[in-house]
Amino acid sequence: MEIVDLFSIISIALLGSFSHCVGMCGGIVIAYSTAKFGGSSSKWRKFFLHLIYNLGRTTTYILFGVAFGAFGSVVSLSPKANAFLYFLGGIFMVLAGLNLLGYFKLPKFLEVDISGNSTYQGLFRTLLRSKHWASFYALGMLNGLIPCGFVYFFAIKAASTASPLWGAIVMATFGLATIPSLLILGLFVTGLQSFKTSWRNQLYKLAGVSVVVYGAVTIYLAYGFWIDPASSLLNCH
Repeated sequence: MEIVDLFSIISIALLGSFSHCVGMCGGIVIAYSTAKFGGSSSKWRKFFLHLIYNLGRTTTYILFGVAFGAFGSVVSLSPKANAFLYFLGGIFMVLAGLNLLGYFKLPKFLEVDISGNSTYQGLFRTLLRSKHWASFYALGMLNGLIPCGFVYFFAIKAASTASPLWGAIVMATFGLATIPSLLILGLFVTGLQSFKTSWRNQLYKLAGVSVVVYGAVTIYLAYGFWIDPASSLLNCH
């Protein structure tokens, strides 16, 4: 891993998060913003709690990074195997985008369905009712467990480092780079609790289109990685 690789991760995560993360995780941000903030909450308190939530989400990603980095250190993946995994990540993002647009129903084993898991649902509701700052951190960690093509993409990056430490750094960089988009969304929502549902739906449609486009680009890059790993933008070595 080199510094330039981390800058690439930051660029991809930061730009992609304004479409993909807002589309995939925006509903949870809107839900906890509506339920957990009272009218007396100051702007600085809201900012702090949104930040705590996102740090919790990043913590889960770091743990993923350690696990996938350790996995990569034990199981050496060939460039073509990495390319195939990137391709699958791109496919998942396209399907997730089509799901946001209402054109495709994700298979049960890929679909994020909180109501389908009683334990997850119960914990989510408990954290949603709590006003304690720690509940925001725990809710963020819980959100980090949601299956996501974007997370898959960077998890593959973490595995390709073949190091638990560098895997953690990759996922930490990814998590921190996605904070601005969800932080802005959270502050926007808490400032406009009466935001029209029709406008919100339009934002989700825009996010869905962006996710499809990003997934298609990932598939294209995966193809290039398959053909010539050394010159591919996905190469992190």
